[in-house]
Amino acid sequence: MCLRGHFLFKRLAILTIVLGVLAGGGACFMHGRLTTPYRGFQGEEVFVELPTGTTVSEIASRLSAAGVVSDSLTFRLAARLSGADRHLQAGEYRFAEPASAFQVVTRLAEGDVFTRPITFPEGLTITEMAVVFEKAGLGTSAAFERAAANHSLAASFDPGARSLEGYLFPSTYALGRQAGADATVRAMVEAFDHAFDSELRAEAAARNLTLREAVTLASLVEKETAQASERPMVAAVYHNRLAKRMPLQCDPTVVYALMRAGTWTGNIRKQDLQIKSPFNTYANPGLPPGPIASPGRASLEAAVRPADVPYLYFVSRNDGTHVFAETLAEHNRNVAQWQVQFFKR
Repeated sequence: MCLRGHFLFKRLAILTIVLGVLAGGGACFMHGRLTTPYRGFQGEEVFVELPTGTTVSEIASRLSAAGVVSDSLTFRLAARLSGADRHLQAGEYRFAEPASAFQVVTRLAEGDVFTRPITFPEGLTITEMAVVFEKAGLGTSAAFERAAANHSLAASFDPGARSLEGYLFPSTYALGRQAGADATVRAMVEAFDHAFDSELRAEAAARNLTLREAVTLASLVEKETAQASERPMVAAVYHNRLAKRMPLQCDPTVVYALMRAGTWTGNIRKQDLQIKSPFNTYANPGLPPGPIASPGRASLEAAVRPADVPYLYFVSRNDGTHVFAETLAEHNRNVAQWQVQFFKR
């Protein structure tokens, strides 16, 4: 080999080594960018909204602008290398702790969107649910009541419904910050439609109850007792009364009528039992025209699966439970013991 060729070979070897070092250094640098936790935003947290249809490039830009990732290129590279670039999910995300680009990609691929839980207990009316909604910080009670006035949401299972009372299923919902009243009410109606399934509907039909009648009966059961073991017996009392064409004489229906009239004071007076309202089961035979509250699954089941008992009456023991009776004489003795004498003591 000539001297010139020797020098050329040596220079090429040195260049190769330098490029290798630079490439290695660049790889190490990029690896650090991808795996090192980053937090470029101020404050305790930051929210990033990713609408449906947002591209990977747009997602990267939003995350970079919010200070969640160091730069757009790093996020795009992390998404590509992880194979998750086609699986990033829309929604609102909350970021508080430092996170690497790979960790951010993983959260978006898993759809770890931010939600705020809200619980609607069993036995609430629409008006009471509206208060829960407002207290949760998801909107105003007025907005919730307006959304709940959209009775067309019940058209698929109760075409004649003029109210969503009873059809907003009591449960815990995980809602986004921007869910709003309309989305919340829609989710609650869908949950009811799922809870009162085809099996329960078939059992209701077998007892000659329409869906609305079954839910109405369930709402009476829900308001009368919180004891799981008592629900089928309370339902049986109402079924037995309906079969004998006896008035149901359900106090919660009077309370509901008073609430609708804006005259509920917290106590039922003797004259209240005569309030002119189709919901008053002291003054009107049969079931009221619709539910008086939202029953849970257990009360829905009890309404179509009542206990096989002959009871026609029950009275509170003042501890959350009730004593049941088949005859009026027995019932009067129970009233004397658990109402008159109890309060005298």
